[in-house]
Amino acid sequence: MIYTTLALFAVWLVLSQSFSPIYLGLGLIASFGVAWVNSRGPSSGTAMSWWRMLIYFPWLFWKILQSGIHVAYLILHPRLPIDPKLIRYHTKLQKAASVVILGNSITLTPGTITAEVNSSELVVHAMDDAAADDLTSLRLERKIDSVFGGMFGAKS
Repeated sequence: MIYTTLALFAVWLVLSQSFSPIYLGLGLIASFGVAWVNSRGPSSGTAMSWWRMLIYFPWLFWKILQSGIHVAYLILHPRLPIDPKLIRYHTKLQKAASVVILGNSITLTPGTITAEVNSSELVVHAMDDAAADDLTSLRLERKIDSVFGGMFGAKS
């Protein structure tokens, strides 16, 4: 738990870039709190591969950049070719943590936002078909499933 606290505190320092005593104290308390809450280890059914997650983040970042360029094109185009739609997306992901990551990944990607989530269905708003392509083609779901061991694992 000490190493986790120190790692989280290091991230806090990098992100806050403030070394005043109040920020250092709050960062240390928050880091310890998160480490303590998560010290029990992954519960059955929610274990994920941190190495695969480290591979997933650059892929997601690339998709965010691509989507940002696409949204900029839509906005700057003289005809404003936006075709908004709500998509009811039924996921095969069965682990609660993987569904949360799916919803957050959708929302982080420009042009899409997760409006509602339950255990097996997400309601997603997309600016057009291209904005929702990674979702509707199952690419995003497969990537997240691989982080959690693949094969749309058992329900948690």
